[in-house]
Amino acid sequence: MAAPCARSSSTNTREVSSASASEDVKDTATPDVHNTAMKIERAREVYGAYTGTVGKPTKGETWLWYLYELCSYFIHTTLVPVLFPLIISQIFHSPAEPAGDLVMNRKGLLCGADQMRMYDAITNKSINISNAKFSPLEWTSLSWGIGLILAAPILGSISKYLDHGQKPQIIPAAAIAVGAFFCLPTGFFNVHWIFPPYIAAIIAGSTVAMASHTRQLGHMIRGFTGPINQRKQFQLRRGVSSWLSLYATAAGCLGAALMSAFSYQMLRREERRFVALWVVSIFSGLKWLVGISHIITIKPTSSTTPASSISSIAHLLSIFNYPHALGTVIVSFLSSFTTMCIFTSTVLYLLGDLCIKPVFILFFWLLYFLFPLISLPLMQPIQLVIKVNAMKMHLFGFLLSLLTSGLMGFSHKNNTWQRQNVLGLAVLQGTSAGLLHAFGRVLIIDCSPQGKEGVFSSWFSWGRALGSCIGFAVASTIPGNVRTSFGVAFCTAISGAILLIYGNISDFGGAMAARLVSEEYGQEGSPVAGLDTAGNVVTKDVEEGTPS
Repeated sequence: MAAPCARSSSTNTREVSSASASEDVKDTATPDVHNTAMKIERAREVYGAYTGTVGKPTKGETWLWYLYELCSYFIHTTLVPVLFPLIISQIFHSPAEPAGDLVMNRKGLLCGADQMRMYDAITNKSINISNAKFSPLEWTSLSWGIGLILAAPILGSISKYLDHGQKPQIIPAAAIAVGAFFCLPTGFFNVHWIFPPYIAAIIAGSTVAMASHTRQLGHMIRGFTGPINQRKQFQLRRGVSSWLSLYATAAGCLGAALMSAFSYQMLRREERRFVALWVVSIFSGLKWLVGISHIITIKPTSSTTPASSISSIAHLLSIFNYPHALGTVIVSFLSSFTTMCIFTSTVLYLLGDLCIKPVFILFFWLLYFLFPLISLPLMQPIQLVIKVNAMKMHLFGFLLSLLTSGLMGFSHKNNTWQRQNVLGLAVLQGTSAGLLHAFGRVLIIDCSPQGKEGVFSSWFSWGRALGSCIGFAVASTIPGNVRTSFGVAFCTAISGAILLIYGNISDFGGAMAARLVSEEYGQEGSPVAGLDTAGNVVTKDVEEGTPS
């Protein structure tokens, strides 16, 4: 009896053990799958931080990036150099009104009386500060410079947060909000001394926002083409970067044309012109504020290095370790100087020396800003067909500026410009300004290593704004001498072209130095086990990110 009982007990024990083991398997099956999924997700995060891989931008994100250019490009091309001098000039009493509807200018041409009063109002040194006198144009350029001085330490301190912060969208949101706000109260106080704070805040805000916008271009390109490309894939990167930047610039030109037409329409009101121009400033601020919506597309950086552990000075000065990027900043300064000097001096010459009717000046503005809507998109397929890099496209922009400044400044220096000459200048120079802006942005991004797009974009943004400020100041100081202004612009364009050719500046060389291009990408492997197929991942992203 004992043996059967023992066997029965043993059998029961085995059954209980088997049941217990089965229950353990059931209990641990789900946690194992869950843990595996978490490990895979964590591996992807680590791998993304290691390679700098970002998701491909959606069409909505791309259009919102274009939208900000549409809503902000006019700030440095229309709002500050055109609208603010006109508003400041309305504060002071105009010179004594001449008898009749026509008056003779210093070149012996008959001009409209109202047109000459407007020209005299913006060029006369009517602002007295101690022993110095300034015209509204010079007062604007001085305020512009103050804004750049204000923007410099801001850019230096926030650049590391653009690159390594977890909420980089706060920076452009604050900059746009502050700048747009100061567009609203420009007519509250009818005094000249209030405009330097207004203009300085607008310039500082737009410069900071431009740095963030340019940095975002780098992340979008990385999303389309992958973080690191093989040599044979770099032509695809060129196509994507030029496609994004050219179409954004075209959108910006459309926005500038709209604001130019609106400014002209409000300027036609002879009564309460100050209030009419104030309305333009209000709408400018509201339009700029619409562009703030693009910040929802700005994603936190994938960097594992916290911004608090990075030295602001070391991060800011890191551009000096990359000669291609530093050269691009200098070239961008020269290009913006050239285009702004030519644009400002041409408008002043048409208004005060040639006595061109105001409606024709409107045609010049519209052609200058609208023709790039046709010419710039055409440049992208041409660039891909003939396989021209960003440096050569930038050089082509300088050559167009050399053609306009040399032809109109030297060949026609003793002749009165004909209308067909003016329209030809608008076509060529408008295209030149668009090309220099678009491909300057592409060059700086191609030369920016991963994790430094923000600081390099800050240098680029400030350098471009400084060039525009000085170019405007030069043309404003000598409003009656267009040949000198064109001569200075000609020299700066030559300097920029020489620097591009002999300064060893190229998009491919800069990308190699920034380690964005590898001969055999993926050989070093990944720090995450099982994710060593980097080349396959990038190739797939490149194929999916080809613009249609």
